[in-house]
Amino acid sequence: MLRKIAVSDLTLGMYIHEFCRPRTHDPFWTLHVERELRDEEVLQRIQASAREVWIDTRRGKSPTAQVQILAVASRSVRASDAAPASMERELAHAKMICGRAKQAVMVMFTDARMGRAMNIQDVDLLVEEISTSVMRHPHALISLSRLKTCDEYTYMHSVAVCALMVALARQMDLSEEQVREAGVAGLMHDVGKMMIAPAILNKPDRLTFDEYETMKYHPQAGLQILQGCQQVTATVRDVCLHHHEKVDGSGYPHGLKGEEISLFARMGAVCDVYDAVTSDRPYKKGWNAAQSIREMASWKGHFDETIFQHFVKTVGIYPVGALVRLRSERLGVVVEQGENSLLQPKVKVFLSIRTLLPFEPHIVDLANPDEQDAIVKFELAEEWGVQDVEKMWAGAAAD
Repeated sequence: MLRKIAVSDLTLGMYIHEFCRPRTHDPFWTLHVERELRDEEVLQRIQASAREVWIDTRRGKSPTAQVQILAVASRSVRASDAAPASMERELAHAKMICGRAKQAVMVMFTDARMGRAMNIQDVDLLVEEISTSVMRHPHALISLSRLKTCDEYTYMHSVAVCALMVALARQMDLSEEQVREAGVAGLMHDVGKMMIAPAILNKPDRLTFDEYETMKYHPQAGLQILQGCQQVTATVRDVCLHHHEKVDGSGYPHGLKGEEISLFARMGAVCDVYDAVTSDRPYKKGWNAAQSIREMASWKGHFDETIFQHFVKTVGIYPVGALVRLRSERLGVVVEQGENSLLQPKVKVFLSIRTLLPFEPHIVDLANPDEQDAIVKFELAEEWGVQDVEKMWAGAAAD
């Protein structure tokens, strides 16, 4: 009889029927299926790189009764892992995920810079964790990942683009396998920057022409790194190489046009730019989320228009963190997207525009017909002297 068990319950003598993990080109995962588990080192690697496994109890050891009881309970917990969560609750989860993901990416990219083979066995698990967070609440991790320091930009940018790619792929109704692959591509798209001199990568001023030409080499450098990783798919390598192409042919490295650029690379182009322009850099303060969407929409020939429209639906017409003026002459910050309308988010209001006096912040749900209020326009925090906009929507997670 076939049974699915957690790898923590896997023991020597059990017969492995199949691993519950995405298929890769690593021969390890094909060599150890349809056979009895007899090697302690093989067991340890399975437990380090997978979460569940199918065993055949007719051909090997069966789990104990206690393990079977725990397995039923754990399946219930995992099913609840992806259950919808409030923005506030998911922000706490997202902060922990961002911390772990940043460290994992830092280790992988450091290995690449030092010429060592990257250990990317845990990439699938990392993408799954990010994907599950996005499923619980699509805006928590995406919004929180914008709040990165200049020093951690390269690593957190990869985490942010991963989350954006996952959310965009889901919005486009791609299959779960494609969603996972989009996430991996987002996580690995900028690995080539590790081969760019730190003096250029972290320069506090705008790059010179020659420095920019050097920077433009990072997609090819990334491809060379990923070609040495058998587990990486052709799609992931393609996004690494072509995420700076533009649909009008003015991008690099190959000047591809329109559908000459793969679907995933066109998705990567949008996600990469959005996170870049919303992030603070040594030479430029990031735009707010709303301004970024407006600016990107004006760049004709840069992005695939259909994908960009899907992207706007992903992050919202009024993204989380946007400072807005309401028809009721109140100032507020968008804290959550509306469930049924992009035009009716939840807004935390805190200032009277008529009197210029603050009041106790509270949340207004514009989708509630009793409110009879609406957003009139975006506002800039600096023009109103508003500080700590991030804390208004992220709370303690912004620290």
